[in-house]
Amino acid sequence: GGSCSGLDFAGVTDVYSTFAAFMALNKETGQAQCWGLSGYGGSCSGLDFAGVTDVYSTGYAFMALNKETGQAQCWGHSSRGGSCSGLDFAGVTDVYSTEYAFLALNKETGEAHCWGYSLWGGSCRGLDFVGVTDVYSTG
Repeated sequence: GGSCSGLDFAGVTDVYSTFAAFMALNKETGQAQCWGLSGYGGSCSGLDFAGVTDVYSTGYAFMALNKETGQAQCWGHSSRGGSCSGLDFAGVTDVYSTEYAFLALNKETGEAHCWGYSLWGGSCRGLDFVGVTDVYSTG
């Protein structure tokens, strides 16, 4: 996770982690600080966290989501969940993760997005999530 000396934690409302990075977030102001290895999400400069309602992580990446607007940002290891550009998260009700991948699910419609390492849950093409009420993950 690296050193956090010199960081200002005043106003921090939540802290999240991956295997080798941390994120400290003030949900009220949208200000965040990330530290640790950049390939694990330790660098989030330039990202805008205004309106973020939820943050999730794999072992290698973070996802910051505004459930009201469906806007999300992912960072960290790109093939382990750190890249979610082009995905529409409107209506997402739940997000789950494994060590290497994310699943964003709208339980009402069954619409799902999976990304990250395909062999560890990052691909859900062809799967039907209609009627799914619970999801469990390993790792």
